[in-house]
Formats: sequence, structure tokens, C-alpha cells
Amino acid sequence: MSDNSPTPGIEPDAERGPALRSLARGPVPPSAGLIYRPYWWDAAPPRHAPQPLPAQADVAIVGSGFTGLSAALTLLRQGRSVVVLDRDAPGFGASTRNGGQVGSGNQKFRVQQLIALRGRKKAETMLREGVRMLDYITHLISSERIDCHFTRCGRFRAAVRPQHYEAMARDMDDLNKIAGVESFMVPRGEQHTEIGSDAFFGGCVLPGDASLHPGLYHKGLVGRIEAAGGAVIGQSPAEAISHDGAGFSVSTPRGTIACRNVIIATNGYTGGLVPELSRRIVPIGSGLIATADIPREMLARLMPNTRVYGTTNRVFDYFRTAPDSPRLLWGGRVGRMAGDTSPLSFRHLARNLLKVFPDLADTAVTHAWEGRIGYTYDEVPHLGRTATGVHYALGYCGTGVSRATYFGHKIALQVLGDRDSRTAFDDLTFPSYPLHSVATRAVPIVETWYRLRDAADGLMARGR
Repeated sequence: MSDNSPTPGIEPDAERGPALRSLARGPVPPSAGLIYRPYWWDAAPPRHAPQPLPAQADVAIVGSGFTGLSAALTLLRQGRSVVVLDRDAPGFGASTRNGGQVGSGNQKFRVQQLIALRGRKKAETMLREGVRMLDYITHLISSERIDCHFTRCGRFRAAVRPQHYEAMARDMDDLNKIAGVESFMVPRGEQHTEIGSDAFFGGCVLPGDASLHPGLYHKGLVGRIEAAGGAVIGQSPAEAISHDGAGFSVSTPRGTIACRNVIIATNGYTGGLVPELSRRIVPIGSGLIATADIPREMLARLMPNTRVYGTTNRVFDYFRTAPDSPRLLWGGRVGRMAGDTSPLSFRHLARNLLKVFPDLADTAVTHAWEGRIGYTYDEVPHLGRTATGVHYALGYCGTGVSRATYFGHKIALQVLGDRDSRTAFDDLTFPSYPLHSVATRAVPIVETWYRLRDAADGLMARGR
């Protein structure tokens, strides 16, 4: 981690970190003070001290993100003993690295596209269940009294091109008719009521969408689990799962756990533990930056309704204010391979931010970080059970806060054989990636191609 002293020529703000204009121009030296860790960890740092490993449990869960913790809490509330394992510190992965935007999970496909892919009946049931995902996380946070700045602030989706606005209007009308999702359109002439920028061509507002502090949400879930007698144990990677007549054994470097059932909840951090799952998930990097404090009157002008925000590009950006300080958090795909933590991985985020909010050029960037999204070949999440009887829930494709929480709950109910465990996703075929290793290496190339297409479309739109 870098020190916090400014460097001549880096144009830092009063707080640590280089100015946005400097990060946008190119690499900055380590002495610039940019901190490569999630902003959320300032309030809720991961717990690195490993806990004792029990010899047995009713259910062992691999992965301590929102899926695994939600599943653990459901099982504990039904009287089962649970241990949650993670190869790193609990909360080290994407569940405390995302932007804290909470939607229904319906953002991946336009309604008519989903109908064309899945048929009308299946598409309608999937879309309605997406709404229930948002309702479930709202209920969970309220009933468990988790203090994580959860608020139904609404989402503004900004149209990058005029045709995006028209397509969005049609799609929002379809979504309302099928799933009852409330929304309203904001034409370009009125968009300053939602965003202080002229970079877009209007947009739509989904007033039911929400935001939270992912670090505090994760911390709250861990606290509820441990208070109920469950164990959340880091630095204990699952190395092998073996099946015997009575159940399973999960081997770790710190010992072996005997259990009746196993749940895999690793999403973008899925490795080779269960090959049947590893070839069905490709990890994709998502990066974020956080600014230093911005004058509150300026922030109120730029984001007057303190919603969560997103754009309609193929490689889209998402952004919001921090819930606990007047900062701006801006995210998108990482600029290089996931895991390559350097200023060049975040330069494009600063550039995109300044295209929307050029008045922030001299504002410092304090934090930069990345996490891994778990992407499926068909771009929908999956839950179920492998041929060897291991349960799983993963593949949220970048909309994982509500989906992971809901899928964790549902896969726990499936372990219990509960009649309320059924979902619209149970009977979907879970396809493997053709040439999985090639697909993984091709991610940066594909994203670069999409960026070029977005840039070309933007030039054409401005030329009209």
C-alpha cells in the first residue's frame, strides 16, 4: 500500500491521492498516495484472524460472499449447524468490492430479448422473480436489523445515445406490464433534475431500486450468523470434496470437516474444486475508484436525488455517492486483466467520469480496487445440484447483490427440501463455455472490441 504524501506534478487535492485529471492522463507513481483497496473496508475491514475449524457440521458452505452468508443464515434459522469457509479473509472477494447498487436483477436482457430467448411464459416468471429478489433483500435487512445504509433511493439509467432512450422507454413499458416494475422516463431537456451533466440523451428512473454499504452489509450478515451459532472461517480454502455414504468430507489445510451437505457459493472466484462448475464460469474484472470529499453543494448539483446511476453502453459505467461521506464512487470493467492492480487499470474510469462531470478534474482519487464477477455463458445465474450431490448457486453476471442474497436463501431451502425452495431458474440448462480456457483469456480482447464499438457509435451520434 502506498504512503499518503503528495508528489510534485501530481496535482493532489487536500486529501491523499492524485487528481482525477492526473489519473486520466496516465500512470501515477506510488508516492501519489492512491490506495489500492475497497473504500468499503475503511468502515468494515475484513477479519484476517482465522477462527477454529469445527470437525463437523450439517452443512459446509464454500465461499463467504453474500450467497454463502445468506444460505448460512437461512439454514441456521432452521436449526442446522453451518460452517462457511473462505480461502482468504471473510469478505475479501466481490461481496465487499462491488458498488453497492441493488436492483431486481432484470438488467441483463431487454424484455423482448428475454422472451425471444426463453419463451414468453418462462421470461415472465424470471422477470417476476427478479422483483422478488429485491423484495427479499429488503425484508432480510429489515428483519435482521442490519445497519448498512440500505435505502430505496432509485436508479437513473442514462441514455448514451438517442436510440438508447427510445429503446429504454419501450422496455420499461414491457417490464411494467409483465412484472409491475415502476419507472418513468426523463427526456434530455429535463435530465438536470436527475443528473448535473449534458453528456446523455435523457434516461429512465427506477424508483424502487436501492443502495447499501456492501462492507457493512457483509459484516452484519457475519454477525448474525455467529450470533446464531454458525462459523465463518477464513484462510481455510477447500482443497477437496469427497462423498461417502453418510454425506461429504471437505478437506482444508487446517483440517477436514464432515458434513451432510455442501454448498458452493464462489461465483467469480470459482476455481477447480468442482470441475463441473469451473468450466461454466468465467471471471470478469470490475474496477472502481473513490474520490476524496466533494463540496456538498456541488455533489447536490451533480447528483440531486442521490440515486444510483448507470449508463447504456455495451461496456457500461455505474456510479453513486458514498452513503457515509460526500464522495463519488465510479465503476466499470477493469482496464486490464483482473488482478493487475496498477494505475493503468483505472485510468479509463477517471476518463469516463470526467466526460460526465468535468468540473471534478481537480478532485483527488483516494481508493482504487477491483473484484471478479462470475459470468455464465447464457448470462443468467444458476442454482442446483451437481451429479455428485453438491449444491451450488453462482453466476450473477454483475447484478449480484440482490441475486446472490436471494439465491443463497433459495439454495439453502433446497438443501432442506423445503417446498418454498422452487425458483424459475431451477430447470434451466447450465451450459459450459466452449473452450473455457480460451474464453477466459479472451475477456480483455472482447471488452476492448466493445469499447471501440461504443466509441464509434458515440462519434456517429454526435455527427448527426
